[in-house]
Amino acid sequence: MTYYQYKFLVTILLVIISLNLDGQVTKVRGKVIDAETKEPLPFVSVSYQNSTIGTITNTDGEFFIETQNPTDTLIVYFLGYKSQSKAIQKNRYQELYYELIPDIFELGEIIIRPKENPAHPILRNIIANKHKHNPSDLDYYSLELYNKIEASVNNVDDNFRKQRFLGDFKFIFDYVDTSAITGKTFLPVFISESFSDYYYSRNPSVEREIIKASRISGVDNISVSEYTGKKYQEINIYENYLMVFEPGFVSPISDYGFYYYKYYLIDSSYIDNKWCYRISFTPKRKQDRTFRGDFWVNDTSFAIKKIQLRTAKEINFNYINDFVAEYEYQLINDSIWFLSMEKLFFDFNIGDRITGFFVQKTTHYSNINLERKIPEEILKLNDNIIVSEGALNKDENFWEEHRPIPLTQKEKNIYLMVDSIKNVPIYKTFEKIVRMFFSYHYEIGLFEFGPYYQTFSFNEIEGNRLRLSNRTSKQFSTKLRINAYGAFGASDERFKYGGGVEYLFNNNPRSCISINAKYDMEQLGQSPLALTEDNIFKSILRRNPNNKITMVKEINTKFEKEWFRGFSNVFEFTHRRIEPAKDIPFQLPVNDNTIFFKDIKTSEFTLNIRIAKDEKYVRGEFDRLNLGTTKPVLNISLSAGLKDIFESQYEYYKIHVNFSHKVPVNPIGYFRYIVDAGQIFGTVPYPLLKLHEGNETYTFDRYAYNMMNYYEFASDRYLSVYAEHHFQGLIFNKLPLIRKLKFREVISVKGLIGELSDKHRQIIEYPESLHELKKPYLETSAGIENIFKIFRVDAVWRLSYLEHEKIEKFGLRITMQFIF
Repeated sequence: MTYYQYKFLVTILLVIISLNLDGQVTKVRGKVIDAETKEPLPFVSVSYQNSTIGTITNTDGEFFIETQNPTDTLIVYFLGYKSQSKAIQKNRYQELYYELIPDIFELGEIIIRPKENPAHPILRNIIANKHKHNPSDLDYYSLELYNKIEASVNNVDDNFRKQRFLGDFKFIFDYVDTSAITGKTFLPVFISESFSDYYYSRNPSVEREIIKASRISGVDNISVSEYTGKKYQEINIYENYLMVFEPGFVSPISDYGFYYYKYYLIDSSYIDNKWCYRISFTPKRKQDRTFRGDFWVNDTSFAIKKIQLRTAKEINFNYINDFVAEYEYQLINDSIWFLSMEKLFFDFNIGDRITGFFVQKTTHYSNINLERKIPEEILKLNDNIIVSEGALNKDENFWEEHRPIPLTQKEKNIYLMVDSIKNVPIYKTFEKIVRMFFSYHYEIGLFEFGPYYQTFSFNEIEGNRLRLSNRTSKQFSTKLRINAYGAFGASDERFKYGGGVEYLFNNNPRSCISINAKYDMEQLGQSPLALTEDNIFKSILRRNPNNKITMVKEINTKFEKEWFRGFSNVFEFTHRRIEPAKDIPFQLPVNDNTIFFKDIKTSEFTLNIRIAKDEKYVRGEFDRLNLGTTKPVLNISLSAGLKDIFESQYEYYKIHVNFSHKVPVNPIGYFRYIVDAGQIFGTVPYPLLKLHEGNETYTFDRYAYNMMNYYEFASDRYLSVYAEHHFQGLIFNKLPLIRKLKFREVISVKGLIGELSDKHRQIIEYPESLHELKKPYLETSAGIENIFKIFRVDAVWRLSYLEHEKIEKFGLRITMQFIF
């Protein structure tokens, strides 16, 4: 996590405001019931008198309206009941309760037998005409947009006010507001705005967003500004599945909507001189990833005019307690309806009564052009998102002139609020604490100490191990970072050490050089994302004695160059000296004698090529947070062992290819696969072969073979395939008792084939445990994830080489993960 993310989190946790927060928004939250039966009334029309501003009640009879342009009266009316009106206090939050009295008329019997639900023919026409109005199906378009994102601390109740760490900030609670959507109290703490030019082409597939102006309360990071534009949490209701923070929700106008939703035709009226039908929708089953809400649709084009979506109740969705989306569309060129406004509301909470965050996003679209192709100079840009030079330096006059809707007084004051907090001494203390939690380092002046989880660990060779680590902080330099550590094992009584220097030439696109050296214990044949050996959690979770680690002396020089977003190279030179371990000697029997080797020396140059289209990052001073990509990721590494360079003993060549992709398979979850292949040319000792990634802990590692031991298999030519499918609760959601736990199912399978030439035995004898792959190695698992929202437990079966000694044929593996 970067420094700017720490600053953002702390700003949300500690807010100081010393200004007037007079409201300019009228918020009404209410409920409508039958006066006689006291049952809630769904689909009741609620609107301001002499206004087009209104909504309908949901299936629980509840409604909310939030507007800057109210009248003084709110009316509810429903067929078969007497309408009822109540006075409204403008610019305030209020809750209203309506009890409608039945309006009974004695009529003769009328029998109506419709052949089908009257909403269904309209839905079929919407589906048949979606391609005309789906922006993804247009050949090209361009537009200008204004985007505003706001964040607030919610559930600001009496318990929150009593927190000791907020002692210096008690007065801020005089300015708490209330959400019309949820009824929760909240305190606004963050706001961002941006203006962009956006370009789209279907063939060739191109999207470009040029952010012309951006400002973020308390943050001046360009990479953060990229996520204030259109591409941040983009939702298109015309697609069958809507990706909301990764999980796929079924759109109410999906081709498969009839299977997931119940539809009700409840009204019809003119909107902007166009006759429209109003249709409400509710989920057919609990915990399906669906919405509840309503929409207005034009009667001739069958284009959506307005729609409001809200996540269904009891949905299997983590960390987001509520989500509401509103969209409005405008008619373009007398035939195509295009988005004019969108509002997104997220309630991030672990539980209903726990302090969390509201995030609201509002976007206005203007100057929409469906006829102009993308200009050539825009097509030539390498990145999809460009922050123009000077975008962060626009003055207040610019914003006042270009905003489609003026900021409320509350919103204006958020910018001043964030600057004020920095002047409070306690702010910096809390910033360090929050940063330590996420970065595993604690900052003291020019230095940061950590990572703290490596301070103490233990293993069979070193016994109890102590380590002290530090690196320079941003106060030392924002271009140069120096790190160093020292460690000592109580049993082997050997001192280990390491350190390095990193210099950042450019942050976007990334260009940096580093030099690192170490003399320390290392586990050969470990996956790249496994827990480090000196991690206290790995020491605790080991399933076998840790006696296979070896001492390695290494110096590494690396140059990383990102040519443009999605394409980068790493040029790397590494010199290593590997010493034998007590139980894994380096030896070679010759006749009746045995030759022992004190070490293995190599000098290796590696070129890595990484292709990851549309990969997103948030960049800090040195590190960057990878937000991933929906496209496949390809890594190719080409290595050459250079003999006689710094006493290197071997000449060899390696090629390694890794291909991975995460594929949505809505509505049954998502599928992930990893293909890994490589070959070694030349004759090398076994530590330089491909030692296939074992896992001797009780943790689950998708990049390792979880039932394979270290030093069990080696190859000089190999192919590995890993596949897993996450069902997202497809089965558990339908089981009455289990579904309340919100468990989710996951299955995986991993296979490996390889070859190993006998020529490598001529250099150093293989350990007794090391084998050639004469047949495929296979393992499979079935697991439950989302246990307490963070744990995943897998039952793993080893399917081949069951005759090997000291192996497990079956085991339980656990891991932590944070998923929506």
